[in-house]
Amino acid sequence: MAPPPQMPFALGANPWIWHSPVDGEALAETLPRLAAWGFDCVELPLEQLHDWEPAATSKLLAATGLAPAAVVAVMPPGRDLVATDPATVRATRDYLRHCVDAAHTIGAPVVAGPVYTAVGRSWRMTDTERTEAWAEWREHIAPVVAHAREAGVTIAVEPLNRYETSLLNTVAQCLAAMDGLDPAAIGVALDVYHQNIEERSLPGAVREAGSRVVHVQVCANDRGAPGADHLDWPGFLTALAHAGYRGPLCIESFTAHNDAIAVAASVWRPLAPSQDALATDGLAFLRRVLAGT
Repeated sequence: MAPPPQMPFALGANPWIWHSPVDGEALAETLPRLAAWGFDCVELPLEQLHDWEPAATSKLLAATGLAPAAVVAVMPPGRDLVATDPATVRATRDYLRHCVDAAHTIGAPVVAGPVYTAVGRSWRMTDTERTEAWAEWREHIAPVVAHAREAGVTIAVEPLNRYETSLLNTVAQCLAAMDGLDPAAIGVALDVYHQNIEERSLPGAVREAGSRVVHVQVCANDRGAPGADHLDWPGFLTALAHAGYRGPLCIESFTAHNDAIAVAASVWRPLAPSQDALATDGLAFLRRVLAGT
């Protein structure tokens, strides 16, 4: 299927391609290079509350001309909204509210991530137990959604693959879990790495999510550069356009040369000739697909 004539997606990248944690020093080094390569926007992971300061980051974004695509919420062990103690729920909500406030300050439209349980936490559930877990999550995320609505920010819930969570793996599960929450303030974040594992069709997953898609992360099926893979990029991007998605496409990948993030993301080998090539080759490929060439 040929792409439609107009696919006005901005293209961004995540500094995790090179750095973790992404602090002010990492942003000062990375953002000018992204702008020079021709990226339109950047994702901003916030692993810990003060890794980067919103006011200083706003100035850096203005200086480079990059738009803030999203603040990316990070869920390490101890950040949970389901099947945990009240103190953990309170601390996790406080962290997510801080992400919302940071997004509001820098002008990012969404806070994206697996904002339900710690990445890597999984357990078996019956259908009834899963439904009850989703209800518990709705109750605990609702104050964050209300805070986001007041701030003009949307929460983008990212389903992860079965090896990283047992709670939300598919678009269908994500939509079911969000049922009853304000659709103006919460939607779905699609990450093709996870959809390639869990969905039977990338375009089909987009069609199922429809207008609830509020953020999109892209990479190759092995987390390398988009295009160096077997994925149906024209079909996926066409489905996004037909679904009415007008947000950015952000390359999210990780470096094997940083011990912490390599272990967290199970990146045991380089995924491109260099991390710079991963970003620039992916950018060039996406530009070609969007142009229909």
